[in-house]
Amino acid sequence: MSNFACWMMGAAAALGAVVPAGAAVLGPHAADCARGGSRPAMLVRVDGLKTRTGMLRVQSYGDPATFFDKGAYLERVQVAVPRSGPVEVCMALPRAGTYAVSVRHDADSNGKPDRGRDGGGFSGNPNVSLLDVVFKRKPSPSQVQVRVSGVTVVPVTLNYLQGASVGPIGG
Repeated sequence: MSNFACWMMGAAAALGAVVPAGAAVLGPHAADCARGGSRPAMLVRVDGLKTRTGMLRVQSYGDPATFFDKGAYLERVQVAVPRSGPVEVCMALPRAGTYAVSVRHDADSNGKPDRGRDGGGFSGNPNVSLLDVVFKRKPSPSQVQVRVSGVTVVPVTLNYLQGASVGPIGG
């Protein structure tokens, strides 16, 4: 067995209490979502991918007054969409508190919004209508806020304007 395979098995065992078997936590802060992580973090579980292509952009927000305002995020993590399996991204946070998260699926990795292909979602999975998207209305802070202390699992289901979000694909 290769060193990499041994490392992956050890990492999976260490993450076992938080991450389901076979899942790889994505992002630069994956270790913060491991059992016994040293700081608060959100383990963002992304569901509803329409395709397994492109990139995911996950952003954390810390001030309810500016949740989802342009440039108001605490941190942005961008990762390639894995070809199969669960999609989980660890977002480390400065301290325990109230936060929100947004996820954007850039299906063709061009960095530009494409209403025909791209999807998105928020913590709390609020209902967002086509008119909300067109008029760039944000969900209420009370719908999206997450109280974080330690590692907190935050499920986010992606929505798409065209086509159907059908749950996990290939995983």
